[in-house]
Amino acid sequence: MDYDKLAELLFPNITKTPEDYEALYPERSLPEGAMVTRMAPSPTGFIHLGNLYGALADERLAHTTGGACFLRIEDTDDKREVEGAVPVLLDTLSYFGITFDEGKTKDGEIGAYGPYTQSQRAEIYQTMVKHLVRQGKAYPCFMTEEEIEEIRKAQAEAKLDPGIYGAYAKHRDLSYEEIEKRIQNGEEYVIRFRSEGDPARYFHAVDAIRGDISMPENVQDVVILKKIGLPTYHFAHVVDDHLMRTTHVVRGEEWMASVPIHVQLFDAMGWERPIFCHNTVLMKIDEETNQKRKLSKRKDPELSLEYYKKLGYFPEAVREYLMTILNSDYEEWRLANPEADYRDFDFSASKMSSSGTLFDLSKLNDVSKDVLAKKSAAQILEFMLSWAEEYHRDIFDLFSANKEKLLKIFDIDRGGEKPRKDLIFAEQIFGFMKYFFDEYFEYQDEWPAEVSAQDRKEILTRYLQGYDPADDNSAWFEKVRAITADLGYAVKPKDYKKNPEQYKGHVGHVSTVIRRAVTGKTNSPDLWTVQQIMGIDMVRSRVEKAMEQ
Repeated sequence: MDYDKLAELLFPNITKTPEDYEALYPERSLPEGAMVTRMAPSPTGFIHLGNLYGALADERLAHTTGGACFLRIEDTDDKREVEGAVPVLLDTLSYFGITFDEGKTKDGEIGAYGPYTQSQRAEIYQTMVKHLVRQGKAYPCFMTEEEIEEIRKAQAEAKLDPGIYGAYAKHRDLSYEEIEKRIQNGEEYVIRFRSEGDPARYFHAVDAIRGDISMPENVQDVVILKKIGLPTYHFAHVVDDHLMRTTHVVRGEEWMASVPIHVQLFDAMGWERPIFCHNTVLMKIDEETNQKRKLSKRKDPELSLEYYKKLGYFPEAVREYLMTILNSDYEEWRLANPEADYRDFDFSASKMSSSGTLFDLSKLNDVSKDVLAKKSAAQILEFMLSWAEEYHRDIFDLFSANKEKLLKIFDIDRGGEKPRKDLIFAEQIFGFMKYFFDEYFEYQDEWPAEVSAQDRKEILTRYLQGYDPADDNSAWFEKVRAITADLGYAVKPKDYKKNPEQYKGHVGHVSTVIRRAVTGKTNSPDLWTVQQIMGIDMVRSRVEKAMEQ
């Protein structure tokens, strides 16, 4: 076979060589040890937690080492592409604080190693495929889908590995004349890689997370160029990662099975292999089976990043939690450096887990509480406004008209050595404080069982008679204590606990009646402060309304 002649037959319009592209995309000028990573999603429209998990690892590995991280859009599979998916992807990653040095942006592309959209790189791939054909390492395959399906059935019946290899690679050794004739007859074809692999031979590769990996060689004659002239994922990413000078390929462990193919393609092209970083899939404890399982798009709404945006999680909180599960010693570092920027942490692939990573929503909420405890009232207000503007226009209008009041609300118990840690996400925060607004006020909790209906009314009547917003906290509470004693309740809870038969209840039960009347809840921040923010008219109105119950 004259492979040069075959290459010209298959690619008459390709005039460039691999060397031309090597010159166009030279080695990067970076410090020694700097990593070049990439996020390379398909534009399917569904942006999930795993995408963010991987993107954060990409970004941290690159920037911790003084390297570069770029965004590449892998859109060669037009059947999976969803219109408008790329802008959604870019907006979502930006929302969670992921920044790239190069690649696709909403305004085009930046960087010297583009195009960063695979569908715009067809000539590059075809040049590399032509090179393989010229070397006798690739060939045209004219098999129809029906023929391939028959092969699959035969392999399944014989319990053989599926695929095109060995005797099933029927067009591997077609003559030049037959190939030429088929093309002249208008037969469609793909280009397959001619594998010389032997399943009895093993190769070794480096994985920065899992260490040295050894696997049997690939024997499949995989498709590297489709009928439409665009490459398959396997070949496209090999070409792009080489020419874009990617040093570390971070991807999910589900791609481990493809390593033999990818290693073989890198070697066939004569290119240095990148270092693989196969991270783990995100898992959770199934509520029904109490067993670990992979997060599911169908079963688990928390897999979607839109879930966190809609509920109003601070992006910083989600990112902070992901850091704790990405690197094993991050949590310990954070305890020792509570005020430090997360980017100061020495992120490493070797500290990433090689077994199933457990995603725990409760733990995320705990991390979120810690993050929000450090935020100022102004920062929380700013975030709540942006969240409400996108997801709750009715609340946004209310917030916009009451900014000063909201600053006071968000500032309750915010300072001091032990700031409040009960705020998690915007939806929950609004649920906590909506009693400050008559439009959203409701009785959420029942009256304390220790207080009779008659006593409730008496407590509220006396409270209303004595309430004075000019009282400081101490004077206010003395009045509550006086009502407590007059009605036969213990002023000190410990007295009631010691001699419960002597009292109807204690001061906590009495103050809970007042709290429930004013806020509709039996738990709230400091009640004196709450009432100062509400104003006397609202307090009186609430107590009078409660007395009617």
